[in-house]
Amino acid sequence: MQTFTFSDGRSINRLGMGVMRLTGQPGNFGPYPDWEAGLALLRQAADNGVQLFDSARAYGPEHADRILGEALGDRDDVFLATKGGIDKFGPSEMKRDASPERLTAQIEDARRNLRRDTIDLFQLHWVDPAVPLERSVEALEAARQKGHIVHIGLSNVTAEELDRARDVAPIAAVQNRLNMGDRDNLAMVEKTRALGIAFLPYGPLGANPMKQGATLDTRKALRWLLDLAPNVIAIPGTTNPAHLRANLRVGATA
Repeated sequence: MQTFTFSDGRSINRLGMGVMRLTGQPGNFGPYPDWEAGLALLRQAADNGVQLFDSARAYGPEHADRILGEALGDRDDVFLATKGGIDKFGPSEMKRDASPERLTAQIEDARRNLRRDTIDLFQLHWVDPAVPLERSVEALEAARQKGHIVHIGLSNVTAEELDRARDVAPIAAVQNRLNMGDRDNLAMVEKTRALGIAFLPYGPLGANPMKQGATLDTRKALRWLLDLAPNVIAIPGTTNPAHLRANLRVGATA
């Protein structure tokens, strides 16, 4: 697989994996019902070269981080990413809270759940309209200075918000929605590429990809993303070992 190199010199494969679907359904709420199968799937992915695993506090909540930590927290060949700034109370009940106090507490929860003293990438899940973005990023930078996280990322941000955040702290990754049917963030891909920042497109297969029922369509969607720019790290999610193997074949030709 081709790789992307972060500012600390660490290079990782550009075919990652999203962990959101390894939670209870509907609404990504509760633990994954076949926990052992989920652990096995994550380990299978890592054993076959997947390094970046993307999670979030809101997935479960916390259950995605927990299954990821149990499966891979003790491995130094993987790159664990999670997100904070949202509290989830039900399948469709969430509240943004990116206050410094809440983010600091969530980082501590994530360190425990991921079984890591230091989290490779911690991302602000959404900008909180009640909290200046700069204050949220300052809290993440304080955690980075303490060695609790290695890299700071942002999700669901505009170019102007990225610039504001970069005035406060180094930003290593942006995670916005992008796929063949939703191309609104193509300009962000180019902006992050120019800055040497990783771009993690979420929703990489578009709406209801499994209902399309075509592995070829999945491969085409992932191939399109990986061909966009060398800073794009695709993070398709799956609960199916066969789908994982198909994704890995795309990554092998990246």
